[in-house]
Order: sequence, then structure tokens, then C-alpha cells
Amino acid sequence: MRDKSLEFLRELVNTPSPSGHEMRGQRVWLNYVRQYADRTYSDAYGNCVAILNEGGSPRLMLAAHADEVALTVNYIDKEGFLYVRKLGGVDPVVVKAQRVLIHTAKGPVRGVIGNVAPHLTKNEKERKMPEIGDLFIDIGARDRREAEKLVRIGDPITLEDSFELLRGDLAIARAFDNRVGTFAVAETLRLLKTEGRKLKAEVCAVSNIMEEVGLYGARQIAYSIKPDVAIVVDVTHATDYPTVSQQLHGDVKIGKGPTLTHGGCNHPAIVERLEEVARKEKIKLQHEAMSATSGTDTDVIFWTRGGIPSALVSLPNRYMHSPVELVSLRDLEQIPVLLAAFASSLKPGEQFNVVV
Repeated sequence: MRDKSLEFLRELVNTPSPSGHEMRGQRVWLNYVRQYADRTYSDAYGNCVAILNEGGSPRLMLAAHADEVALTVNYIDKEGFLYVRKLGGVDPVVVKAQRVLIHTAKGPVRGVIGNVAPHLTKNEKERKMPEIGDLFIDIGARDRREAEKLVRIGDPITLEDSFELLRGDLAIARAFDNRVGTFAVAETLRLLKTEGRKLKAEVCAVSNIMEEVGLYGARQIAYSIKPDVAIVVDVTHATDYPTVSQQLHGDVKIGKGPTLTHGGCNHPAIVERLEEVARKEKIKLQHEAMSATSGTDTDVIFWTRGGIPSALVSLPNRYMHSPVELVSLRDLEQIPVLLAAFASSLKPGEQFNVVV
């Protein structure tokens, strides 16, 4: 990966962006992408947009969500311990005994999610799986009064884990879901701009908010932008490690390329075009099937304003919603190449319709 692109990815992933509190990460994204855009802006709730070839047709939206799963302060007891609520799909088992940062108006406050030592529970016949209400954070406060001077109800909380290269092209981080998507759409603009491709389409790269808690930002920005075509970039579950059933969850491997989803909200003509440009660019794609929903922003974009032709491209990700999400940077690099080729393939005013 290009050094400056890797530096951007590292900063993007390491910048806390809990659902509903994405501003810091959005600033990082905008600061990078504006050099490759004709115009950038953010809306009332912090969805960010970078436009290339403004006024072109059709209008292509490349969208990915900026937020990460997190926690928020819900209650402070008289001893000064903090209790939490979830922001998105947090697994209480995974976050126990982790270091955390509480993001306050005065700056970050360090803490740890407490874990009772096995010595103190060995007489229990069965140790129950923790629930979110069982989790408590120790910030070293003597009592509630001292804790309330440091934090307040509603402050967001992230795990204190950062981007690292593991081996070869494999990397680990707590928040690849879905900073890799916002990285990919930004890099697509870079490729289109620096390679001097003759675009007919207007390309709107979008870093949208609050996917993890209800796909909210995608609803807002798809309605306001009014794209003719949309491609969503997200992560998907790699299934190439022990205990995961490929019969149930499909065959998705790290290092074998991005995935293309078929069915449901994925418009068949766009899927076909993506496969076509992937062959021309010699990009290997993996394939996924969906039934009712994809679990991504594609689900709400495709029905906005009577139906926006949409498709989902995903990056295989092991150990999703954990501090040790694992991806292949080689897989990730293929996504901007694919999206740039798709954007370049669009003809003036082209529309995608299902032939009946």
C-alpha cells in the first residue's frame, strides 16, 4: 500500500468515532479527501461528502459508514464505578477486562472494564455469560462525587486498541468496521483524480454516520443527494477460521479479494457491471448471497425516493465487533480500483433498470 494511504488509514482507524459522536474521525476523512475533490461539505448531523466532476451525469454515490461500535456512560454508583449502555452491537464477553477511554468535553479519561478474578468465583458451578448491565468501569475515583467531576452521563466510551500490522499484508485494529469503507471511497476519488480519468458521471464519496445504531446517516444523505446509482462499501464476516460454519455463513476468505453480494437490495445490472469491470481490472471477487436484508446501509439506500439502484461491495473481516478485527490490506486496495473502474465505465446519463 502507498505510504501516504497507509498513514491515512492508520490515523482514520485510530481516531475514535463512536456512533453519534463521529466528528473527530470525520475531520480526518475530510482533511484527506478534499485534495481530490471539487467540493466538500458536511450536513446537519455530520454526514460528509466529497464531490468530483460536479454536474456530471449520472450521479454516483459511493457510501460507507464512519461510526464504530462503542459504549456510553449510563449510571455512576456511590462508589464511583460507571455502568454503561451499548452504542451498536457490542459483545459484553469481548469487552470485559479491557482498557477504555471515556471521551469527555475536557478530554479523554482512562478506565478499565472490571473483571472478577476466577479465584473469587471458583465455587460457582457455572459462570454466567456477562450481560451489558453487568459491566462496570473503574476510573480510579473514590466515590460518585469525584467521578462526576471527571465524566458525565452520555459520554461515549471506546476500547483503547490501535492499528497494527500483524504479518505480511494482514492488519489488526478495533474499528476496521467500517473505517476501511470510508478509506476505500476516499481512495477511489484519489485514483480518479490523480490518474486523470475522463469521467462522465458525478462522483459523490460519502462518509456517513450512525450505521451501527439504525442506518440513520445513510437514510439522511441518500435522500438529500438524490443519487442515480449507489455503491455501499462495508465489511463482511470472513468465515475461514475455526468454529465458523461455512454451510450457514458462506465461504469468505481473507486474502481472496473483496466480496460482491447478490440478491435483495443489490441491483442485478449494477452487480453485473461490477463483475464486468472486475474482470477487466483482473480483480478477483468473492460472492455472497443474502435473503431479506444485508445488514448494511444498502438496505435503506435502495428504497429511498422510490428506489435507488444500489449494490454492496465488502471487505472480508475476521473477528468483527472486537478489539482485534483482522483484514488483508491487499484485499482492501482492490476496492478503490474496482470502484474507480465502475465510475469510469458510466456513460452520460446512464440509468440502471431491470428489464421486464
